[in-house]
Amino acid sequence: MAVTFAWIAVGAVLITSIGLLLTRDWRWSISLLALQYLAMFVLVLQHWPLGMASVKVVAGWMSAVILGMTRSGLSPTESAEEDSLPRGRPFRLFAAGIVALIVIVVTPGVDTIMADAGFAVTAASLLLIGMGLLHLGITAQVLRVTLGLMTVLAGFEILYSAVEGSVLVAALLAVINLGLALVGSYLLIASNSEETESI
Repeated sequence: MAVTFAWIAVGAVLITSIGLLLTRDWRWSISLLALQYLAMFVLVLQHWPLGMASVKVVAGWMSAVILGMTRSGLSPTESAEEDSLPRGRPFRLFAAGIVALIVIVVTPGVDTIMADAGFAVTAASLLLIGMGLLHLGITAQVLRVTLGLMTVLAGFEILYSAVEGSVLVAALLAVINLGLALVGSYLLIASNSEETESI
């Protein structure tokens, strides 16, 4: 039963990470990030007890709320990204397919190296790391960069949960998530005030 939930979570990770690449609306991005953390909770629950795993989802949702509240208070900005190659949606979908293909090929070897973390856990973590790095490589917007960094960190946390079960490490990673959201919020406010001053 736990394996079935883990594979459902892998599907949710795939959908949310591709959705984060394709969506332009910040509301959808924040919602997808929250769903991504819920799937992360299910995957971390494979190796950690419920109390420690719930720290991940609570910290992730708090980070999403911080980013969402900050973005909702800012004036709407025009999207600088175009629908042409190499940054259009077809290119992003093609690049996401390449990342998914690489993850499928690499997962068995990484699973063996990571003390048999579980095929679903390894696949989901590599998928998040790959999609997050892809996200970082194709955008320069502050909110999207923050979402990309949080996606990479979520992938690392899932893989790391199979190796380390320390409460202190779980708390430290939760603090890093919240700190990243706070820095992203600050940079969102700073970049928005620069744009309004230049107008």
